[in-house]
Amino acid sequence: MDVYLVPVGLQRYELYCEVPDEPDQAGVAEPPPGFFHRLVDRFKATIADAERERRHGPPADVPHGRLARIKARTMRWVVESMAEQKLLWHLRKQESACFHYPDDVEEPRAVAILRDSLGRDLAKHRKWLVIDSILMAIFGIVLFAVPGPNIVGYYFAFRVVGHYLSFRGASQGLATVSWRNEPSAPLTELRRVLTLDPVSRESRLHAVAETLRLEHLASFFERSAVST
Repeated sequence: MDVYLVPVGLQRYELYCEVPDEPDQAGVAEPPPGFFHRLVDRFKATIADAERERRHGPPADVPHGRLARIKARTMRWVVESMAEQKLLWHLRKQESACFHYPDDVEEPRAVAILRDSLGRDLAKHRKWLVIDSILMAIFGIVLFAVPGPNIVGYYFAFRVVGHYLSFRGASQGLATVSWRNEPSAPLTELRRVLTLDPVSRESRLHAVAETLRLEHLASFFERSAVST
């Protein structure tokens, strides 16, 4: 797995990776069997459905009934809104990874930025895992007897799964993954891209993405970067 330290400001960085969109069925640590295991499987399937719909449009066999369609759209929206966590979701299954950082940053500082980012992710997702677990239990019980799909309950259930996978990924990255560190000149070039006018910026950004062979880097950079 390759993880990139992307400069999105003069002193701001975001971790980035590109992995296959289809989730696999095996992980380093499987959730416990039973309800939560089934919920994780449902979550992974919804991720795959959302990605296929994004690429190819809605499927022909859409769910029947207004509530069923609302539920499907809501769950896919939840998954899409949590897409930035995919790096952590995949990191939880790794024992080794390559860390690419801008070559104008000293290696110890780049590693410190990586670990600081994973540490903040660990604390954040641990907190929200507890909060959303409580809310899922409350709404699951209160709305259990209400006819039709329990959209609110599913909303918090999917958030629980997302935060659980992210928490495991951050923990894995900090405690278990063996990192190989490699400086990258193209990543340094992205810092210069921040200072360019819009026309020059777009062409140079796509050139860097092509050099790194990262299909979605340009769109990620445009969403995350702060112009100077």
